[in-house]
Amino acid sequence: MKKIVIASACRTAIGKFGGTLANVPAAELGSIVIKEALNRANVKPEQVDHVYMGCVIQAGLGQNVARQASLKAGLPIETPAVTVNVV
Repeated sequence: MKKIVIASACRTAIGKFGGTLANVPAAELGSIVIKEALNRANVKPEQVDHVYMGCVIQAGLGQNVARQASLKAGLPIETPAVTVNVV
């Protein structure tokens, strides 16, 4: 049986809707957070088996923003990613 581990979790800054982060694409914000989560857990990108990332307002972001963010963060193309949309 494979051992399941959540190595780290991070989130973006909380701000006002339409505020100072309004012009930063969600995939870019996500990639910054993924890089920090890897850093905190002392995990290399190639050691990640799966990415789960939340994104509340997904309209206009393209397909699977978690996948976009994980690739921008340097994770291998083979690493699957899931975007969770829960308010």
